[in-house]
Amino acid sequence: MSELMTDLALNCRRLFLRNHTVDVRIGAHDFEKHAPQRIVFNVELFVPYSASTPTQDDLSEVVDYDFIREVIAQRVAQGHIVLQETLCDDLMRVLIAHPQVQAVRLSSCKPDVYPDCEAVGVEIFQTKSPT
Repeated sequence: MSELMTDLALNCRRLFLRNHTVDVRIGAHDFEKHAPQRIVFNVELFVPYSASTPTQDDLSEVVDYDFIREVIAQRVAQGHIVLQETLCDDLMRVLIAHPQVQAVRLSSCKPDVYPDCEAVGVEIFQTKSPT
């Protein structure tokens, strides 16, 4: 395990949203521009324990899972996206900007593109620069 991953594993809580399926208007090909496609998102947020350990058992003390779902919904609502890379980059910018989030791993995949594979997709990982 790399030093960075070790540090994140030891010092952060990992929040995740698994297999979040959303209909998205996405694609570069003509046949993709007429109807939405299923996109499956997997998101992991690494939040330092110091920013995510509740003392009052209150939702305001942690990063709410709804934040991830809202970021995805807001981007998808903006209209047609040509590339999954663009979609992931746009989502990453908002997720990593959250003040409590130290790192993000994000993937999107299209499960219905090719009949001979489970899915095609993109995965990205980003950490904040130390301040």
